[in-house]
Amino acid sequence: MSDIRKTIFAAVARNGIIGRDGDMPWRLSTDLKRFKAMTVGKPVIVGRKTFESFGGKPLPGRQHVVISRGADIDHPDVHMARSLDEAIGMAEKLARKQGENEISVLGGGQIYAQAMDFVDRMCITHVEADVDGDTAFPDIDPTIWVATEALDIPSGEKDTYPTRFVVYERRDA
Repeated sequence: MSDIRKTIFAAVARNGIIGRDGDMPWRLSTDLKRFKAMTVGKPVIVGRKTFESFGGKPLPGRQHVVISRGADIDHPDVHMARSLDEAIGMAEKLARKQGENEISVLGGGQIYAQAMDFVDRMCITHVEADVDGDTAFPDIDPTIWVATEALDIPSGEKDTYPTRFVVYERRDA
């Protein structure tokens, strides 16, 4: 077992949708601020399409490990991996080098599905809406995951829908 905690971060609609046409189908300013505070300074793992949804440049203050079988991305804060296994190894090394004890998995759908077997924790923003989309989050199995904290956030001027932020811990962790 690694000394580096692996955490999934995702915003998920009631119907499981996390994305549409390479973007999120909502605006959640409160959630983005929390996400930034929880991930800045820590290595993040993303798939190529998710990285491209950031405008093709890394999120500020985070080293990125991008999983892609295609072309490399030339940026000092981007490291390329060919598989999730390789990405986790690279991100753990980066975390140790930076004095961090956590890496973050940011998607997309295929990466989340693969990472569910490897991560220790999930920080999920449950979006209280059913939305159209083309990318879904895997089901959260209650025999594997237990909710350890929750926070309700109402919709507002900068938050399209009400949300419930839930931290899940792996039961066998």
